[in-house]
Amino acid sequence: MARGFLGRCPHCGEGRIFGRYLKVRPECAHCGLQMHHHRADDLPPYVVIFVVAHIVGYLILELEMGYDVPLWFQLTFWPLATLGMALALLQPVKGAVVGLQYALGMHGFATLPSAGSEGPEESRFGPADERDPDARAGLRRA
Repeated sequence: MARGFLGRCPHCGEGRIFGRYLKVRPECAHCGLQMHHHRADDLPPYVVIFVVAHIVGYLILELEMGYDVPLWFQLTFWPLATLGMALALLQPVKGAVVGLQYALGMHGFATLPSAGSEGPEESRFGPADERDPDARAGLRRA
């Protein structure tokens, strides 16, 4: 999630997630991780609204209770501060959501890019021998 919050590939940490402000790249240019299947949907804006509204609401309340601030200042500063905070947090939060989906193996992130350019992708949950208890015990099904 931290790599995604910083706008980096959740797999390698080198490539960038975003091609534009909120457009996720189809794949990582560095490691080849397929990211086109992510489903961030409405969670990033919801989290940003939740966080920004609590911060701005608290600051407005504190300012109103403690100081006599002119109305013209309130009507110009708080909308600009809210918009600035929301725009600053939206991309990092979306990157963190993509990182969370990667960490949990959701929406096609269950496979990792292969080491070479050829060959099948490996499962992020380990080779088949480690996942199958019969294979670990040396019992092969015929």
